Amino acid sequence: MPADPDTSLTAMSEDELAALIYRGIDELSTRGNREAFGELLRVVSYAGEKVGVAARLLATSNSWAQVAEVSGTSKQAAWERWRS
Repeated sequence: MPADPDTSLTAMSEDELAALIYRGIDELSTRGNREAFGELLRVVSYAGEKVGVAARLLATSNSWAQVAEVSGTSKQAAWERWRS
């Protein structure tokens, strides 16, 4: 987390953004109510969609080999999973 809580998301490092996301997910997962559980399910679905967007963006700006390396899979498997 950044030292200044008013830091914009674009000014945060990838590590800081991830820490913020983890905190939110941790909080939702420990509330123990229906609403938090429902929100957590929506977050997981949304994150899955955005992983595909990020994979295609990385492949466009670099290569599917980069996507495969980061995701720990083969280039073919990465392409098949996230090409569209």
